[in-house]
Amino acid sequence: MSVQITIIGLGQVGTSIGLALAGQKNIKRVGHDKDYETARQSQKAGAVDEIKVNLPSSVTDANVVILSIPLSEVRETLGYIAQDLQEGTVILDTAPAKTTVGTWFNELIPQGRYYVGLAPAAGAGYLHGIDLGVHSARADLFSKGLFMINAPHGTPGEAVKLATDLVELLGAQAMISDSVEADGLLASTHILPQLVSAALLDATVDQPGWAEARKVAARPYASATAALAYHDDAKSLGEAALGNRENVVRMIDAYITSLQKLRDGIGEGDNKSVIEFLEDAVKARDRWLKDAANTAKSLKLTP
Repeated sequence: MSVQITIIGLGQVGTSIGLALAGQKNIKRVGHDKDYETARQSQKAGAVDEIKVNLPSSVTDANVVILSIPLSEVRETLGYIAQDLQEGTVILDTAPAKTTVGTWFNELIPQGRYYVGLAPAAGAGYLHGIDLGVHSARADLFSKGLFMINAPHGTPGEAVKLATDLVELLGAQAMISDSVEADGLLASTHILPQLVSAALLDATVDQPGWAEARKVAARPYASATAALAYHDDAKSLGEAALGNRENVVRMIDAYITSLQKLRDGIGEGDNKSVIEFLEDAVKARDRWLKDAANTAKSLKLTP
């Protein structure tokens, strides 16, 4: 039995998913992107078998629809495709606000179609220094990585299994969660780092002395502000933060508390507390990277 998977949004994530599915004889990959040149490049790379310019027609025969688009485009897209989805279609998304997307799905999509949220994390080999966009797509981007999978209460087990099977085909490991847990984890690991980058830029750019400071800003500054580039646009990041506001505000408060602790130590000239704070941070980062590497080694999956 052949399965059609339609990928809407052919940037780095969408194209990487398509590339990872190449060679699966029972899967037909249909792609759509609002930018035709991006879609064409994705097809040229071998990520999709066919591209559809018309959005509704791209999902007419789909068994699975993957929304790999900014959160700011998800609601409108769901509205466009709602009446063209066949019964039993499973819609997956990669946006960082699962409760919000689930609400939109219930509002716009007819009964008999099912929503399962995906939160992908790149494999340990791609945690550093990968570019964005269709040209940065990799068939093994998610190999030995992790996908959080969440589905609303009452979602058929077959729909959830389809999502977990897809994750395995990508060479990744599935972690079942609910939307509340997923949104909490995404607030701390996905949204907060990008907001911190924005805050750092706000605190430094156009401040007195920036005209000279920008000339010496180097790798530490570039690294600290790089997270902001991982969102397609400011509107989408803002909607992600607002759509997950309770968790995001909680994490911002925790971050402010940590900054205040560091500031107090520096302001008081407390050498011991400042060094301990920084040493603990370095150790925590090392543990995280080691855990990520060990998780990758423990997986027996192949891309």
